[in-house]
Amino acid sequence: MTFKKAFIYQKIEEISGYLIEIKDFLKYSDAEILADSGRVHIAERLLQLIVDTMIDINQHFIRELNLKISEDFQGTFYLLGKEKILPNNFAIKIAPVVGLRNRIVHRYDTLDKKLFIKTLRKNYSDFEEYIKLINNYLEKNA
Repeated sequence: MTFKKAFIYQKIEEISGYLIEIKDFLKYSDAEILADSGRVHIAERLLQLIVDTMIDINQHFIRELNLKISEDFQGTFYLLGKEKILPNNFAIKIAPVVGLRNRIVHRYDTLDKKLFIKTLRKNYSDFEEYIKLINNYLEKNA
C-alpha cells in the first residue's frame, strides 16, 4: 500500500484557501453579515466546503489504512480519534460540525443564522487545528 500523501496535502491546501476567505469574511460584524443574505450564504457555503474537504481527508485515511468503514460522515472523525490519527478529545469536539453542514446543505430544519455566525466565529480555529494535527500525523507516520 502506498499512502497518497499528495492527495491529503492538496485537500489541506483547499481548506487553507477557504479559511483565508472566512478570515477575511469574519472582518465584518455579525450585524453586517446578518443584514445581507448573500453574506450569510457565503458563510454557509464556505463551511460546507471546509467540512466536505475534511470528510474527504478522513475517508482517505480510512480507505488507505484499511480501517473499519464508518456508518456516517460524523463517525469518520470519531474513527480517526480512536485510531490516534487525531487526538480523541479533538475528534469528539469537531465531529458535530458534520451535523451543522447537513442542516445547511439539506435544510433539515431552520438554521439560526445568528447562532451559526457566532459559532463559526468561535470555532474557526478548530479548522486550523485540524490541519495542524493532520500535518503532524503525516510527518510522523505516513
